[in-house]
Amino acid sequence: MKQLFSCLLFSLLLSFMSTQAASVSGFVFDDSDGESLTGANIYFEKVPFGAVTNNAGYYVVSDLPAGKYLLHCNYVGYRDYVKEIELRDNQNLKLMIQLKPALMETEAVVVSADSVRTAVKLFRKAISRIDISPSEIKTMPSVAETDLLRMLQSLPGILPISDFSSKIYVRGGTSDQNLYLIDGADVYNPEHAFGLFSTFNTDAVKDIKISKGGFPAEYGGRLSSVLDVTNLDGNRKSFEGTAEVSMLSAKTTVQMPIGHFGSVSASYRRTYIGETAKLFYDDIPNYYFYDGHIKAFFDINADNKLSLSFFKGDDFLDYTFASGAEGAPSIHYDWGNTTASLRWTHIFAPNLFSNFWVTSSQFDSKFSVTEVDHSETNDLSDLSFKGQLEYALSKSVDAKFGFEQKNLKTSLQQDNPGGVVDVNRKRQYFTGYLAFSWKPTGDWMIEPGLRYNAFVSDKTFQDWAPRFSAKYRLTENINLKASTGIFYQYLQKIPRPFIADIWTTSDKYHDRSKAVHYILGFQYEVAQNLSFELETYYKTYQNLYSLKNYFLDFKPSGYDETGRPVFTETKGLFNRGDGYSTGIELLLRKRYGSVNGWLAYTLARTEYTTEGINQENPYAPRHDRTHVVNAVINVDINNAIREWQGKTPSTAKSNWKLGMNFIYTSGQPITLPSSTYYGAGIPDQDYEHLLLYPTAINRYRLPDYIRMDLSLTWKRRYKHWSMAPYLQVFNIGNRANVWFIQYDSEETENQITQKVETINMFPILPTIGIRFEF
Repeated sequence: MKQLFSCLLFSLLLSFMSTQAASVSGFVFDDSDGESLTGANIYFEKVPFGAVTNNAGYYVVSDLPAGKYLLHCNYVGYRDYVKEIELRDNQNLKLMIQLKPALMETEAVVVSADSVRTAVKLFRKAISRIDISPSEIKTMPSVAETDLLRMLQSLPGILPISDFSSKIYVRGGTSDQNLYLIDGADVYNPEHAFGLFSTFNTDAVKDIKISKGGFPAEYGGRLSSVLDVTNLDGNRKSFEGTAEVSMLSAKTTVQMPIGHFGSVSASYRRTYIGETAKLFYDDIPNYYFYDGHIKAFFDINADNKLSLSFFKGDDFLDYTFASGAEGAPSIHYDWGNTTASLRWTHIFAPNLFSNFWVTSSQFDSKFSVTEVDHSETNDLSDLSFKGQLEYALSKSVDAKFGFEQKNLKTSLQQDNPGGVVDVNRKRQYFTGYLAFSWKPTGDWMIEPGLRYNAFVSDKTFQDWAPRFSAKYRLTENINLKASTGIFYQYLQKIPRPFIADIWTTSDKYHDRSKAVHYILGFQYEVAQNLSFELETYYKTYQNLYSLKNYFLDFKPSGYDETGRPVFTETKGLFNRGDGYSTGIELLLRKRYGSVNGWLAYTLARTEYTTEGINQENPYAPRHDRTHVVNAVINVDINNAIREWQGKTPSTAKSNWKLGMNFIYTSGQPITLPSSTYYGAGIPDQDYEHLLLYPTAINRYRLPDYIRMDLSLTWKRRYKHWSMAPYLQVFNIGNRANVWFIQYDSEETENQITQKVETINMFPILPTIGIRFEF
């Protein structure tokens, strides 16, 4: 690794000293609205040179000999762009490319089918990474509405914990091990309650990148995965918008130009889940959430762009026990995220591109229970400064380097008759990275990287995190890939039932978490637009933390004036453990066409070993699944029929679409009780109650989980607008998938009677709605 870095660094120095050959660079835009396009392919006919646009839509092809070239640019859903260019020695040609959208939705198939081979697209993609284009987002399987995290749960290696949560668990990792970004800003709680919605409003999303492991050195601070979301800059040519109303929510997104130099996009969403549920059920909590996003983009000049992004979302839940009764106890709970980012894009030279950010993120929650006079506030804030630079050394070598500095504050305050918790922390996180992409031949790509982390708390942690991946084109149809890396995490989220999880940091009592990834991949182009992918992985974990069931070692720091204990330290609050995850994933995918979707299978195993738990024997965590089968299909009914009849795609003003999502998983691990006893569950509890003594942790499994969802949409286009009423059915088979088993007891003078009840997840849930585009 060191010799490889030395060689590449020497090449970097030589490139600054040598005379530059010709280059072509610029941005790729949507001709209809001026939106930059991420992931567009630029290549030259009969010449093995090319590039892919980055997150800002920028590309550069450097170190080109003088001469004439036929340049191609293509992107799914757009017509091919072809232009003949002539380059002179040392010329830096700036070429802004405007791609025209296909005239109709199915034309994307014709436009892109013969441009770039499926095997080539797979080779360019990083190992374990999934790229989703805007056109694919619109056809994602949906439940209450199109939701990003719900859609990701239908991909191999990504799982939910239940129907009631949109948290994702990636390749055996926990939900806090995922890095979520919106326009460069961290999002610390991307879920809304009840699992039907996440923070990401897909109408406002421009580009999504998710890495399930082995991610490059530019990302860090998490052990398992990265979800990087970029929102729309806005239409720079005209006003446009969407609006949607369903039984559970209403939302709208609008875009418009700002003079001739910029644009703005804004979205707003509000749910009325509680109001709808009360039509069918009694004694339902009052619950709703809203979220909104606004982003402004300014095209200052050819070398400088500026964007400002702001997001805010809040959830509100109120519930009164025995509503109507005077003095009845009640729960009040609200929580939310606020993020803001300022990004400056600057091109120092055609082959040196940069992004600089100032970002702010805050998560806060407030919880109170009147009956026991309990209140809690739980906050986390993050102010960050970071830079990312990309340097094209030559046709065969690219470099990426950057930095990030975070200022973190966490606060947990609880007040109840039994005591006071007042934990406040200020932390700093510094990181820098350097990564290369080297093509020694047309069939090989080598990508080494190195990341430095420094986390400053009451103890300073300094770590080097190397990354390495390699890709090889074995044949025209087959790619082989491999990746490994070391990953560190200094923030841990401690899960709690019902209310928001607690974020805590590494300190003198709790070491940083560490994971090592080993990944092998096989990709096969079955046919154009049809691919088969196989990946196998092995991950090790060190220093995983969970909240203790009993707080015998949790000592107060002092006492207040009333004699209540005051806790200001986290020593003795958490259990520490290690673990591993291993698995194999198979994915057969057809990305575009009148019939598209995927079929996936995952075989996996995760085990933890935790101090003081299960006699320190290995056990499977609750999110472990041995077998998972996913099937997703989307059908443009009108054009599928015409294609089957051998006819050209339909130009009708209306069409029908059918969507299906099927999931099967083997049962979740569960711990069954072996006996009962009397005891006090927490310190200072002045009474005893009946407790369950467990068998071996998670030795048994719940029944298998099976669910199928269907959606049917009819879209009608008019001259300047369209409408699309839809019907969606979640769990169409009404299967009673078990969530957990509840044990209750009745005590009489002579005996104790145990009651066992299974609590199920969502039953069949039909919803209707209508969507407008204008």
